[in-house]
Amino acid sequence: MKRTVMTIFSMLAVIAMSVPALAHFQMIYTPEIALEKGQAVDLSLVFTHPFEAGHTMDMGTPEEFYVLAQRGEEAKSKKTDLKEYLEPITWTSLTNSGQAFEAKLPKKVTRSMGDYMFVLTPSPYYESEEDIYIQQVTKMVMNVGGLPGNWNTPAGLPCEIVPLDKPYANWVGGVFRGVVFANGKPVPNAELEIEYMNHAPDMKNRKFEKKAAAEAPQDSFVTMGIRTNDRGEFTIGLPKAGWWGVCALGVGPAKTHKGKELSQDAVLWIKAVEMK
Repeated sequence: MKRTVMTIFSMLAVIAMSVPALAHFQMIYTPEIALEKGQAVDLSLVFTHPFEAGHTMDMGTPEEFYVLAQRGEEAKSKKTDLKEYLEPITWTSLTNSGQAFEAKLPKKVTRSMGDYMFVLTPSPYYESEEDIYIQQVTKMVMNVGGLPGNWNTPAGLPCEIVPLDKPYANWVGGVFRGVVFANGKPVPNAELEIEYMNHAPDMKNRKFEKKAAAEAPQDSFVTMGIRTNDRGEFTIGLPKAGWWGVCALGVGPAKTHKGKELSQDAVLWIKAVEMK
C-alpha cells in the first residue's frame, strides 16, 4: 500500500514538473497605437496568459488608471485620470472567463498630435498556487499623427520599463530596447519575461480568438526569458507582427501585501508591423 501511494505521488510530481509555467501579463489592449489623427479609443484591460490565451485572472478595481500626454492641449495638465471611463466586463479565454475592464475613451482624450502614455496600476492579485500577490504596473504608449512626445520619458512609477525605441513604431525583424527602473534607478540583472499575443483579442465579444498566429516548438518558447545588463538595459528581437509584452519580475520596491509576499512587476507593451 505504501509503495502504491509513493508511486502515485511520484507520478503526480512528474506531471507537475512537465506542466509549463505560464507567465502572467497585465494587458492594456487596443488594435492600433500609431494613429493618423485623434479619435475615440477603446481599451481592454485583461490579466491573462497572452501566448496561449490561457487562464484569465479576475481583476479587482485598479488603484490607478491614467494617461500622460506631451503635446497639444492635453499636455497642459500632463496627467489625466481615466478611472471614470472604466467599466467591469467578463473576458473569455480559451480555458475560462475572468473579471476584466474596458474603457471607451472619448476623442477629447487623444485629440491632439503627439504621444499618450497610458499607465495602469492594478490592485494586487492573489495567486493561490504560489501563495503570493502579484501587481503588474503596466504601460502602453500610443502616438497620434507621427509627432513624437514622451515615449522615452520615465513616468515616475515605483517600477517601470522605459523604452529606448518607440514602442509604437517597430518593423518586424528589428529589435526593441529598453531600461528597467525601480525607484528611478536602473535595475541590473533584472529577470524579464517576454510573450507574444498569439490569439487576437475580439473586443466586441470580449474574448480571444481561437486561432493562434504562431506555434511554439517547445514550452520554453511560450514565455521567453532574458536578463538586463549591468546598466539595466535589454534588447529583444521582433520576429512577428503584432503585440509583444515585456515584464520585469519583482523589481518594484513593495515586497509584501496583506502579510504575504508581493511580486511588484513592471510591464510594457509594444507593437511590430510588417513592411509592405
